[in-house]
Amino acid sequence: MLRFNEVLDGSPAANPDGVLTLTFDQRRKSRLRAILDDGREAALLLLRGTILRDGDHLRGEGGLIVVVHAAPESLSIASTSDAHLLTRAAYHLGNRHVPLQIGAEFVAYAHDHVLDDMVRSLGLAVTSRLAPFEPEAGAFAHTHAAHEHDQTHSEHEHGDGRVHVHVDGHDHDHDHDHGHHHR
Repeated sequence: MLRFNEVLDGSPAANPDGVLTLTFDQRRKSRLRAILDDGREAALLLLRGTILRDGDHLRGEGGLIVVVHAAPESLSIASTSDAHLLTRAAYHLGNRHVPLQIGAEFVAYAHDHVLDDMVRSLGLAVTSRLAPFEPEAGAFAHTHAAHEHDQTHSEHEHGDGRVHVHVDGHDHDHDHDHGHHHR
């Protein structure tokens, strides 16, 4: 089985050794068994938090390089030329943590008839189609190139409510609000 553990930065390889076509859900997993388009088995062993994009190149053992393609998926396309309606739809979908691909007069999301009904009730037209899905990375999307958060760590509280986290010799203050409010 081929193993890929590095996303290449910079210019892509002129002649990759293979193609790996993945859905969005697969492209956001850091550990994945997959099949290259030519039938070879592969394992992705990437840094936690990595989200692969269409056109990314991965390097594997022995310098093997493959290009990632976004697979066609069943999408709902909600469209309108009214910027206010489009903003409202993006707000309501985002409030449900729905990954969104945003365009000038549309938002696209994984097909879901319940969400389709909600978006239609806001006044947008909704159609379905098979297409590659490239949603926004999101405000909190990042890679863990500096350090992984699944490392051994310990915490202790300060008298003022702050929590101090020690991760393999690195100190992190965790006294900030991430804005997640659950009802």
